[in-house]
Amino acid sequence: MMVNQKHIDAVFMGLGYIGLPTAAFAASKGLNILGVDINPFVVETINRGEIHIVEPCLKELVKQVVDSCNLKVSVKPQTANAYFIVVPTPFKQNHRADISYVESATRMVVPYLKEDDLFVIESTSPVTTTEKMAALIWKERPELKDKIYIAYCPERVLPGNVIYELEHNDRVIGGINPESTRKAIEFYSKFVKGTLHSTNARTAEMCKLTENSSRDVQIAFANELSMICEKAGINAWELITLANKHPRVNILQPGCGVGGHCIAVDPWFIVSDFPEQAQIIKRSRETNDYKADWCAGRIIETCRRFETETGREPVVACMGLAFKPDIDDLRESPAKYITSRVLSESNAEVLVVEPNISHHTTYNLMDFHTAYQKADVVAWLVGHKPFYNIQQDKSKIELDFCGIRK
Repeated sequence: MMVNQKHIDAVFMGLGYIGLPTAAFAASKGLNILGVDINPFVVETINRGEIHIVEPCLKELVKQVVDSCNLKVSVKPQTANAYFIVVPTPFKQNHRADISYVESATRMVVPYLKEDDLFVIESTSPVTTTEKMAALIWKERPELKDKIYIAYCPERVLPGNVIYELEHNDRVIGGINPESTRKAIEFYSKFVKGTLHSTNARTAEMCKLTENSSRDVQIAFANELSMICEKAGINAWELITLANKHPRVNILQPGCGVGGHCIAVDPWFIVSDFPEQAQIIKRSRETNDYKADWCAGRIIETCRRFETETGREPVVACMGLAFKPDIDDLRESPAKYITSRVLSESNAEVLVVEPNISHHTTYNLMDFHTAYQKADVVAWLVGHKPFYNIQQDKSKIELDFCGIRK
């Protein structure tokens, strides 16, 4: 698909949960943006002014910039002044980062690069990834060595509040040289109101990994504490509330694990590259993964006990599939993992609920009110806002892993 446009300010490679909002927001500031995605369905959807993901305010923004022709979408890049790589970086089975998507997107734009262009990676990446992509570009286009600007600028947004945070959050920008840093800052200043902090590419890459690893460690403490409280017969929610009355204590809220494309993945990039040094980071990652297994075990054991006591198999409602409240994103979701284990390892009838998704290829989704009414055992896995409005039925067994009944 060719896009008829005289001049393109920037190309965004990847139109997922970060790429699409960033491209649309930049377009809303008057920049001419070309979004690129290899999925034809995504391209067709956005070019109609619609969206394929759930994110507050994004649908209206995309329609606005598509109608104004500031955002157009294609399956292939075109000549522009700047190129942004915003594709996934999952990990492989050995927990090492898979940068093949970054490399593939880079190779797609290499033929279009010209002198004085800006090339920025936003995808979360291991340290030295930006330098590796620079080497790839120079190998394919040696005439461009030291004649284009290459930098790394990780996203820093919270799903559910992406549009606001794109504009107002500070950003860390690191180039392969000072000139590249300055060029990238110049571009981001066109639509970011937050402070743009300059550094080098390696520090910027490590900064992103550090931020998410720090969150993972803090969540691991809360999750470990919740399991200790269960053993000790203590209400973890009350305990944390009281402990946080201390002026220098701020314990996070426990959950059924950690999911998403960042916190559940990024710490492994540090662990795999620095295995001897990253002891706390590794242990925290293992704790948060174990919490999902612990929750699944609690549900399965409750089902077995119910069957023993009543002589019949229970109906279990697994409430929530997303990796965090009020979004539709299931990537690395502990709730999804827990639900799969309950389905495969218990004899219960399992009702699956996810109010932010209308259809799923694997699960037959049910309305949350109906599921709650039918269930003998209710497992609260995700704290979606509508769940808090369900009046508690004391006749049901409720396993609260996210604080719905705290």
